[in-house]
Amino acid sequence: MIKIKAFKGWRPRPDLAAQIAALPYDVLSSEEARVAAAGNPYSFLHVSKSEIDLPPEINPYDESVYLKAAANLRQMQTAGWLIQENSDALYIYRQIMDNHVQYGLVACAYVPDYLEGRIKIHELTREVKECDRINHVNYTNANTGPVFLTYRAQAEIDAHIKHYTMTHEPLYDFTTTDNIRHTLWVITDRDLIHKLVTFFEQIPCAYVADGHHRAKSAAMVGKMRATVNPHHRGDEEYNWFLAAFFPHDQLQILDYNRLVKDINGLSPDVFLAQISEKFEITPVIGSDQAHPRSAREFGMYLPGQWYRLVARVGTFTADDPVASLDVSILQNNLLAPVLGIADPRRDERIDFVGGIRGLTELQKRVDSGEMAVAFALYPTSVEQLMEIADAGKIMPPKSTWFEPKLRSGLVIHMLE
Repeated sequence: MIKIKAFKGWRPRPDLAAQIAALPYDVLSSEEARVAAAGNPYSFLHVSKSEIDLPPEINPYDESVYLKAAANLRQMQTAGWLIQENSDALYIYRQIMDNHVQYGLVACAYVPDYLEGRIKIHELTREVKECDRINHVNYTNANTGPVFLTYRAQAEIDAHIKHYTMTHEPLYDFTTTDNIRHTLWVITDRDLIHKLVTFFEQIPCAYVADGHHRAKSAAMVGKMRATVNPHHRGDEEYNWFLAAFFPHDQLQILDYNRLVKDINGLSPDVFLAQISEKFEITPVIGSDQAHPRSAREFGMYLPGQWYRLVARVGTFTADDPVASLDVSILQNNLLAPVLGIADPRRDERIDFVGGIRGLTELQKRVDSGEMAVAFALYPTSVEQLMEIADAGKIMPPKSTWFEPKLRSGLVIHMLE
């Protein structure tokens, strides 16, 4: 079963919500964050990416960055920009992106659920990024951004959430510059909170959709604090972390595309000949025709020309949930053997672009000479994600790109 609980969240003063809400820390570079927060002292990027308030040459993992994050969070609380609930609450978070609508429940997730595998992962984490978020949580004494979790949809939960949003006014309702509408309702009704907590207790497991480093670091902080507390009871706030639970059938995964800086010393003709061993290759006119229409189909762009690639039958293990992923097929049959990208997690020749940017972004970066070849992929499905997590297996890096992104700063969970 999955444990959740209501909590006394810190959240923006209603008139400041749109100015405070910020993209997740790991979506923006430090420079992009400086630009995004320029002229906006309320932006939560001053907490989640506090290096923007320090000299540009600062190491983002320096202790001064974490001290600044803690100071900025305290300042936002002291100034009244962030206010705390008077009683324990759950939150309904709706996002609308074009015609896509998703409703999530913001609550505290239980650290032992993560540590004991009831909150399942599908990606590996990197130690340096784990340490970064552990430091951020410890210094701020807070979970400043929610972990994006999903679960197999439950009709009862959907019905209660929908009914509440139809019968209660939201606390926040605003549209960000990327045309995504964000709406938040606060639930303080004890009977409804009890019902929702009880419904989640009937769910056997949840899945990390996005935010693996946030989840791991939050769990590690909880575990460490429990270890050093001689009076640990198990009900302390550090035993819980901030999460947004969305039903699996409301999620939207976009393609996560690849760019490579060179074609490994090959001529274009030799390159095409080598990949034709594993893929059927068809030249096409424009990115629209190259855009993958189904699994096992890929778009590829070389300077001045788009191609459609289709994986040949027998070149991958169709009944293996990981090996049959499109990202695995591309990696195992092209990126590694032809382009020499053995470890896409660390190879500096490869870059990854979320599908939200479109295929024109791929073409632009190749035509500029920055990159030599681009690959467009068909999106991984939520069902594939859950199947792999259930099997205890791990996806290749950069397999999923969820949209819309959850905003940080709308609800904060303090650990004390």
